[in-house]
Amino acid sequence: MALSGHTAAVRENYLPLPTRDDGYRQILLLGTTGAGKTTVVRQLLGTDPDNDRFPSTSTAKTTVSDTEIVLAPGPFQAVITFFSRDEVVRHLEECASRAAVSILNGLDRSRVREHLLDHEQQRFRFSYVLGRRQEPASDQEEDVVENDPFDIFDEPGPALTDAGSETFGADPQALPTIDLAETEAVVDQAIDTLQTLVATHSDTARRELGVDGVDEEKELKDLLEEELDRLLRADPRFDQITDALLLEIDKRFRALSIGQVDRGDNGWPLSWTWKSDDRTAFLRAVNRFSSNYAPLFGHLLSPLVDGIRVAGPFAPAWNDGAVPPLVLIDGEGLGHTPTSAAALSMAVSERINTVDVVLLVDNAAQPMQAAPAAAIRSILISGNVDKLVFCFTHFDEVTGDNLATPRDRADHVRGSANNLLAAIRTDLHQRDEQALRRRLDNATVYLSRIDKPLDPSDREGLFTIKSFRKLLDVIEKTGERPDLGPARPIYRKDELHQAVVAAVEKFHHRWDAILGLKTSRAVAREHWTRIKALNKRFAEASDDQYDTLRPSAELREFVKEELYRQLESPRGWNGHRPDDAEHTAIVNQLAQGVARGLNAPISGRLSTAAQPEWERSYDLYGSGSTRQRANHIAHDIFDRFVPEASNDNSFVSDLLTVVEAAAAEVDASLE
Repeated sequence: MALSGHTAAVRENYLPLPTRDDGYRQILLLGTTGAGKTTVVRQLLGTDPDNDRFPSTSTAKTTVSDTEIVLAPGPFQAVITFFSRDEVVRHLEECASRAAVSILNGLDRSRVREHLLDHEQQRFRFSYVLGRRQEPASDQEEDVVENDPFDIFDEPGPALTDAGSETFGADPQALPTIDLAETEAVVDQAIDTLQTLVATHSDTARRELGVDGVDEEKELKDLLEEELDRLLRADPRFDQITDALLLEIDKRFRALSIGQVDRGDNGWPLSWTWKSDDRTAFLRAVNRFSSNYAPLFGHLLSPLVDGIRVAGPFAPAWNDGAVPPLVLIDGEGLGHTPTSAAALSMAVSERINTVDVVLLVDNAAQPMQAAPAAAIRSILISGNVDKLVFCFTHFDEVTGDNLATPRDRADHVRGSANNLLAAIRTDLHQRDEQALRRRLDNATVYLSRIDKPLDPSDREGLFTIKSFRKLLDVIEKTGERPDLGPARPIYRKDELHQAVVAAVEKFHHRWDAILGLKTSRAVAREHWTRIKALNKRFAEASDDQYDTLRPSAELREFVKEELYRQLESPRGWNGHRPDDAEHTAIVNQLAQGVARGLNAPISGRLSTAAQPEWERSYDLYGSGSTRQRANHIAHDIFDRFVPEASNDNSFVSDLLTVVEAAAAEVDASLE
């Protein structure tokens, strides 16, 4: 998710991140959901999984905002920034609309409540803030589940006492002034209001749509849902639902007794700051903004956080208590699907260009699936392969009769990269395959059982301790800029032009399929609700993506890759022909310059210049609006602002200007 530049500036103003010039290394952790990124962070910090629980982990998506942790001497400090009121309202409205559709479709009250409080993206889990209650089953439901073997999981968790409840270690405490019964009453009233609104507007939607002539059941369902959404949002009672929930959310901020909450001009919380020498008290306070601890649902603020920055003398026991000078940046997971992967977000791509190390955390038992493979490819074509460090977790789960030694297991894991390496050799160049293989050979660590404190007397524990020490050594040596040598490449402008044109054509082909205007075996059509949600974010200038729908990022990746192919194969050289090391160094430097420059022109077109058209597209409604919106996005936005090949294409010229600037930085020639 793209983070607000304003909130990032707030964090930087309060607690600046140290850089390489200060003797620190900034490490960005990437990896699929559940691979163990945050658990690796815990081990590097030396935080106990039972007593500290920082940062929070789970088997599902947990880290959903940027968490920046500075390992430094001195007091513990924190600055936490929050999503804007508009962003929270937007997600509350989407939750309320989804809950209304659940009512329309006859789902039971417990499902309606679930949809009202937890966004389908799993990003905004308002139940963490407002509480999660099991609705009593109806008589009919009790008949169905009378012998349900899973009913043991429906037992309530430990009760919270007035004084702060049953808490463990550095888990946050319950907010003493929060009455969950009052909150539940507000949520109940919201559901009752939604039921009234659905009863009021569903018949109106049918009449206005004239659905009697609609034959397809799915088309009828989609039309009704979209029209109902429009009618609900126009009803003042719908706004009253979000206002009531917002008021309950704000009560949690006002109940905080530790730290300083700063608010914006509209009164919405902007940031929370605190400093302490008490490690346990500090972690307990910070965990309120990062925890997913179920017994404290209704007292947590984690879903509202867009960034956490913490500094303190964190030190892993396996490092003899020494505080390594590191900045750890842990963000949302890459996703977890074996067949497809979204492009890295624009925000993550910018991070990759600025950090010293990219630590790719992958599950050794299921390595190199689509998401990490796509991330590796993106890092390579942005010229940052020398920053890449591989970290394979769950190494103890790599087993087999033919895997007798740790070296056998490591070879087995690395063997999973062969398909990726073969594709890179085919699509790009053998030098790129070799560069990745060098990183796999020299910058890879394997970790076992890191969810518990490491025991040096245990074989796997000692192995992992040695691996972590190797990781610190690899981090120290990674990211140093190599000597470019005296030779400079020569490129032809017409070939670079054709590369950009090819990238734009690929972009249009993909998004025509996503929008359902063309068919593709490789690309599935997206549901209208997701397209509309994406449309809304562009229309309101709040974001350039929705979940895995990232047109700006995908366009950037297509352009990066097509240009990288040209950069890898210059027409000639000024000076002697370089060896492979010098060749790779100068191409990487060029690719980094291109990658740094692409975000601005792409965002300028798709987000800024096209915003009025995104607004017009979002305003479409009624029968046929889904198709109209798809056509409008494809033709009035993508075709207009990212046009395909023509003799006078200003967008292509803008991107070539980026290449020219990157070439000038390294004295490369364009003819």
